[in-house]
Amino acid sequence: MGGRFDITIVAHDSASAETNIDTVIAEITRIENLISDWKPSSQVSQVNANAGIRPVKVDKEVFELTERALKLSKLTNGAFDISFAAMERIWKFDGSMTALPSPEAVKKSVEKVGYRNVILDRARSTVFLKLKGMKIGFGALGEGYATDRCRDMMLKKGIEAGIVNASGDMSAWGKQPDGSDWMIGINDPQHSGELFAVVPLRQSAVVTSGSYEKYVILNGRRYSHIINPATGYPATGLMSVTVFGPSAEKANGFSTSLMVLGKKAGLALINRFPDYSCVLITDDVQVFTSANFDISKYRYQAEPETKE
Repeated sequence: MGGRFDITIVAHDSASAETNIDTVIAEITRIENLISDWKPSSQVSQVNANAGIRPVKVDKEVFELTERALKLSKLTNGAFDISFAAMERIWKFDGSMTALPSPEAVKKSVEKVGYRNVILDRARSTVFLKLKGMKIGFGALGEGYATDRCRDMMLKKGIEAGIVNASGDMSAWGKQPDGSDWMIGINDPQHSGELFAVVPLRQSAVVTSGSYEKYVILNGRRYSHIINPATGYPATGLMSVTVFGPSAEKANGFSTSLMVLGKKAGLALINRFPDYSCVLITDDVQVFTSANFDISKYRYQAEPETKE
């Protein structure tokens, strides 16, 4: 899925831990082979290859993942869009970009994007993309989905604690061997390598989206690598969004959506889902949270240096 997975298992002995870690790796590989749009043999690639031609029958698992992604697309009115994969990559975040693309180029870049043109047939378990050149992709949900699946699989096998971390999309369960909560550090977007807060992970999943590592500054304005699929322009206004909740898949969808929606609309959305909470850091370094979260309890204080 294009990212690094780190797997932590709490078990009675190392042999059991290693066996279960191998099981998790096998499950991640299985999911990647099913949904990766980089693999021509995957079901998602087959859906994309037949865009504008015919519906493609997919496994129940792929159909339901697509269905949930479409619901999120509708919920956010396109701030999250499962068909973003068709977007032309006209924005560069490697230092080579020196001017804004023309409005015509931006408009053209998203002409094949539009979740309303993804047609599902539950009775036949098919996915059809109405326009030639359309694509769907699970870059913003797939890793979270995989970590949730692996967590649930381990719980069924009697593994009472662990973490599956997919490049920051994290599902956790149980507690540390000493009985304490798993502690999650939220990066300080202004200071690379430093922490902004340390939060006990009691709701089982956490995901962070941010613009503080990949962005471009043009005409004095910061443009994030997270593109608004409805407009073709990068998200602005927020530097970092961290979402906590029971599902890493849904938290990932929310974190991406909130980056696009911005502070006001983003908070209005997340406050409709009391099982989820969030911390937002704006481009001017103001901190906002959902109504059900008090970040002041968890602000990180570095240990003072001792002089010998």
